[in-house]
Amino acid sequence: MNRRPSLPGAAELFRLTAAAPSTEVSSSEQAPQQRRGSGRTKHTTKITVYVSDEELLALEQARLVLRGEHSLAVDRGRVVREAIAIVLDDLETHGDASLLVRRLREQ
Repeated sequence: MNRRPSLPGAAELFRLTAAAPSTEVSSSEQAPQQRRGSGRTKHTTKITVYVSDEELLALEQARLVLRGEHSLAVDRGRVVREAIAIVLDDLETHGDASLLVRRLREQ
């Protein structure tokens, strides 16, 4: 019995996905479609990310602020998925001027 998990190949991981259909906007200028975190759905793929004690504490504090000040009961994973969506949108929209590129260049 083969106990090795079946993993997607590089082509599947890096394939381009079709853009989600956007709804019509009444003005002549249409805003670009924004990426969204996947929210409360069953996730089939997992990654492990190591963070420092300070980063974990900051993430937990952010989660508590969302709950206490904004009435949003979310888990750390959801906060991370939304943050990833925001950063990827910014990279796609602003490219070289994106916050991600600028911060990574500082390191």
